[in-house]
Amino acid sequence: MKKYVWPFLALGLSYCQEKAAPPSPVLPVPHERQIAWQEMQFYGFVHFNMNTFSDREWGFGDEKPEQFNPTELDAKQWARVAKEAGMKGLIITAKHHDGFVLWPSAYTEHSVKNSPWRDGKGDLIREFVDACRAEGLKVGIYYSPWDRNHADYGKPEYVTYMKNQLTELLTNYGEIYEVWFDGANGGDGWYGGANEERKVEKRTYYDWPTMHALVRELQPNAMMFSDAGPDVRWVGNEHGFAYETTWSNLMRDSVYAGMPGFEKWAPGQENGTHWIPAESDVSIRPGWYYHKYEDHKVRTLPELMEIYYKSIGQNSSLLINFPVDTRGLIHENDEAAILKMAAKVKEDFAVNLAKEGRFGASVDRGSGYEATNLSDGDFNTYWTTPDGEIQASVEIDFGKEVSFNRLLVQEFVNLGQRVKSFSLEKEVNGSWEKVAEGTTIGYKRVLRFDDTQAQKIRVNFLDSKDIPVISEIGVYSAPALLFPPRVTRTAEGKVSIAAAESDLEIYYTTDGSTPEKGKNAYAGDFGVLSAQTVQAIAVDPATGNVSEIARVDYDLPKANWKVASSDERAGRAIDENIHSYFTTENNVFQMDLGQTAELSGITYFPMQARYPSGFISDYTVEVSENGSSWKEVARGEFSNIAASPIEQFVRFDKVQARYLRLKSLKTTDGNKATVGEFGVITR
Repeated sequence: MKKYVWPFLALGLSYCQEKAAPPSPVLPVPHERQIAWQEMQFYGFVHFNMNTFSDREWGFGDEKPEQFNPTELDAKQWARVAKEAGMKGLIITAKHHDGFVLWPSAYTEHSVKNSPWRDGKGDLIREFVDACRAEGLKVGIYYSPWDRNHADYGKPEYVTYMKNQLTELLTNYGEIYEVWFDGANGGDGWYGGANEERKVEKRTYYDWPTMHALVRELQPNAMMFSDAGPDVRWVGNEHGFAYETTWSNLMRDSVYAGMPGFEKWAPGQENGTHWIPAESDVSIRPGWYYHKYEDHKVRTLPELMEIYYKSIGQNSSLLINFPVDTRGLIHENDEAAILKMAAKVKEDFAVNLAKEGRFGASVDRGSGYEATNLSDGDFNTYWTTPDGEIQASVEIDFGKEVSFNRLLVQEFVNLGQRVKSFSLEKEVNGSWEKVAEGTTIGYKRVLRFDDTQAQKIRVNFLDSKDIPVISEIGVYSAPALLFPPRVTRTAEGKVSIAAAESDLEIYYTTDGSTPEKGKNAYAGDFGVLSAQTVQAIAVDPATGNVSEIARVDYDLPKANWKVASSDERAGRAIDENIHSYFTTENNVFQMDLGQTAELSGITYFPMQARYPSGFISDYTVEVSENGSSWKEVARGEFSNIAASPIEQFVRFDKVQARYLRLKSLKTTDGNKATVGEFGVITR
């Protein structure tokens, strides 16, 4: 049985002891700018420029400055919402892939200076910077290396142009905390009227060493983001999720911005050569830019909390995007959602039960490194062990039985990330029972588990690159969250609604009205055979609490549809299950609806499997009334689909048709086109 060093025993000795020697660092370790950035944890993205008005995710570059004309732009509102949400900074898309810039750059006419907004005299970056600083927020700049508008893209002259614009941004607007370089670059574009595809050597074209040196010279404290850093890296997805095992170490020289197969590098590496921590980016809606049809698709509170725990709770920072609308405001639905999340985070971590507990350790390093440091709220003090003592435990005695469901642990990462595995146990009748376990910790790790009760708990550090160096341990009891019900429909049109727990009541509507407690209780499956919206809530009868609304917009049922293919698996594309998929034979997906209908669009859900392929990037849509005479009704691209494989919507003028073709002109990986789920729009 281990003997624990309790603080009150060590206290009497501490007055006559010198502080023990600190542990040696485990390389790599963070730079001061990375430490300051890590402490921010939570900050926001603002996607707002030409795409907002062209209703695209990626503009082609042929847009006109006259299109940019917000009617009520208020950067102060953006900053206020971010501040109230607990964010520490904001990053704005100063230039996206379409090339339009939000400041009066001396190096291009494709700018706000030629737009009707503020009579061509506006500088949105200045308004943004001033609004952020008034609220005490740090300022970040997103700059897309790719420019589908510029005639010189792909030539050395464009790299000079890029450096000139970065110099404007990094010298005229005060201190910048993060410079965000997107990894998407090279492809189809307008390019000054050339209307062609241009590919670049992503590793070398932009002269990254010189570009990074320029940023360092102009903004020495700024973090630089890209897939490979050099200061902070992409987490590898746009869901906002880090990984069960997330290292801040990265084999930096093996990766570069926009590289294929980056996913395998995204969690970091235990033996990584450089300190490049992860940043989890996600939009509060499906898209990064504002689309009116997504006003009801803002992420729910349970979804946002899942993102919080899988990003900040898994050794990553969290960057949540606001798609500012055409008015120039954060939409009221987005504001309501982010403020609900902020309130729930505060609620979950309102009371640290460990503050009232008595800490003891199986071993400590000596004076200055005792277990009492683990609950003092000071990240810069820590508990650690003598050299060579990799396995050790910390015990907390609450003095009475308490109920809890969260464990928060922080490593003192200033000396490097170390822990590879740890566990939480509780004492039951003199024996220890496992409650939860984890792998890496890093700057912050939060374990979630079912409500459990104990007077004594023990955190075991089981394996580590070197001795564990732990700053804080917290124990919390987060109130339960009421999840919205799940609404599903079969291909025949039968709708089912299910609550997360069997004792919850469900109420729903199909007429567009808001569901209310006590009105139209769900009693069983029902049919939806036309374009209708189903909305539902779950109610806890014991507390009266009501969930957020679950909403699904349905269109025509698919029971009588037929895919033009002899492959028996073709039906997977219309089975109302996005997790099944069909691989086309010739990059053409053809459908017979069984009857003529008035159509105004189609929907395409890309393959959702663990190892996806065949995402359609460039497409045409054709329709026919007789299956032999075809008419093209839409042509375009599914922008950003590789990084964000969400449902895609293609709208066109209303047309009568029975047959449809979705033709893939190009897929993201060159493989045959796949279809996760296909649908039509009739309203």
